Amino acid sequence: MFRIFYQWFVACLFTFAFITSASAADSTILKVQHKHDIKVVYDVNQNNIEAGIGQALYYVRGLLEAYKGQGIPMEQLHISVVVHGAAGYWLLKDPKYQDFVGNPFDVNPNEKVVKELIAHGVSVEICHVTMKAHRWKPEDILPGVKIVYDAYTRIIDLQMQGYAYVKFSE
Repeated sequence: MFRIFYQWFVACLFTFAFITSASAADSTILKVQHKHDIKVVYDVNQNNIEAGIGQALYYVRGLLEAYKGQGIPMEQLHISVVVHGAAGYWLLKDPKYQDFVGNPFDVNPNEKVVKELIAHGVSVEICHVTMKAHRWKPEDILPGVKIVYDAYTRIIDLQMQGYAYVKFSE
């Protein structure tokens, strides 16, 4: 009797092991296939905040980490973040940022992440039309941020160059 139970128990264990390994194989996480010359343009015009900074900037930083986690070197990433409309103030130096938010003691929490993104090769860009609408001058903008003539013509131009379009509006 013990022998029959033992054989049944071993058979169950092998079956369980087979099913478990088959299930594990089915749940394999897919990684990126395209690993060179990755081009992305983010269209950012909503003033959404996450973790105390502009949400789109937060997610672009997350995208860099996701590619890094899959072994993609930063040199293979070509990312442009085109900021306009309600999100434009994210890219202001402290004095203009303080004027915009109405608090003379506030500092721009986006400055650090913008600096990090630029250091990793991300092109952070602000729309000149947005700047004109708020009477911001080039000297009001964070260092390293590029000023583009118009957000939409810039985005279209990048799409024509093969950039994947990401509309950020969460």
